[in-house]
Amino acid sequence: MKIYLVGGAVRDQLLLRRVDERDYVVVGSTPEEMLAKHFKPVGKDFPVFLHPKTKEEYALARTERKTGRGYTGFTFHATPQVTLEEDLQRRDLTINAMAMDEQGQIIDPFHGQKDLQARVLRHVSAAFTEDPVRILRLARFAARFHYLGFIIAPETLALMRTMVEQGEVDALVAERVWQEWQRALTEPNPEVFIEVLRECGALRILAPELESLFGVPQSPMTHPEVDTGIHMLLVLQQAVKLTSDPRVRFAAMLHDVGKGVTPAEYLPKHPLHEENGVALVQALCDRYRVPREYRDLAVLVTRYHGLGYKVIQQDLAQAKDVLDLFEKLDALRRPERLAQFRLACLADVRGRPGYEDKPDRGVWLEEALQTARSVSVSSLNLGDNPQGEAIKAALHTARIKALAQVIENITSC
Repeated sequence: MKIYLVGGAVRDQLLLRRVDERDYVVVGSTPEEMLAKHFKPVGKDFPVFLHPKTKEEYALARTERKTGRGYTGFTFHATPQVTLEEDLQRRDLTINAMAMDEQGQIIDPFHGQKDLQARVLRHVSAAFTEDPVRILRLARFAARFHYLGFIIAPETLALMRTMVEQGEVDALVAERVWQEWQRALTEPNPEVFIEVLRECGALRILAPELESLFGVPQSPMTHPEVDTGIHMLLVLQQAVKLTSDPRVRFAAMLHDVGKGVTPAEYLPKHPLHEENGVALVQALCDRYRVPREYRDLAVLVTRYHGLGYKVIQQDLAQAKDVLDLFEKLDALRRPERLAQFRLACLADVRGRPGYEDKPDRGVWLEEALQTARSVSVSSLNLGDNPQGEAIKAALHTARIKALAQVIENITSC
């Protein structure tokens, strides 16, 4: 029985990155022996165990054989006779197919160290094409390591295109797509995730709402980048600079999807793109069972980012517009939404060449929201037995008056 540290932990140690998770491969053992050593079994499809003290994962060395379509069509073979090299050969990328023994020696049968030095993401073998999830994983790794200069090997990109052409991507289930997409949103360069999917042809299948943005023009007067797809990528870059919240990044990425369905006769203008975008965002979220907190924010940013621009960027915001925004966001009950919405809108403003350093002119909205929320029924003089509509109208009027005072104080400074 021999134990090896494998995969991402070895890769990240060699890259001098922090290692957050360690996985181990056990060669020459059996499930019975692992149980006798008090390891807890957790694997459903193949023998994986948790260490009795550290709770880290230990998997028996295994091989796999493709038996059907998609990422579930595999049979696994795990016996004491399976070698470490056979186990590593089934992995996706050479940089993930290295192991370290208990003495710290690196076992690298597929030249992962060489590819680390060359900053190349390369598949281990042709078996890469058997699992369509690997397209998403590779795109995510590209998003993670882009800042280090990593690129995808041309032959690996060619394999990805072949997989798309053969329909492997069609077999992906919603949960796996969203799992990888959500993780990509937390990486340093999530826009690279989108670019890689587009380059291999998978984006038009997985997210046609985003694919349709590329090549669609906008007015060069307000959008020097012109191409709506390029704008989407730039906005996502800016969202990363502003926040680590993947919900804001997701909303920023989707905010202009309505421009992808603008009739040609209106271009480069995009009337009603906010309204048109809502159904597209909802369709994408339905397709991948996106969590509600992501969906709700993305719908709000898509539908009301124009109003947000009007309130935040204009020199003289109107109190009625400010309150209208608060009410549409339901920010009077859920104040956290304003901060998220504002960051997504700021990313939209800065996601254009020459606009990257635009100041954040919406900071005052936080104070304005607190002022509006502080206006209560008890503070109003409503007389005896006020009716529901009268209360609502009086609150609305009082909040506009309070917001007008906030705006006046700010503009007079």
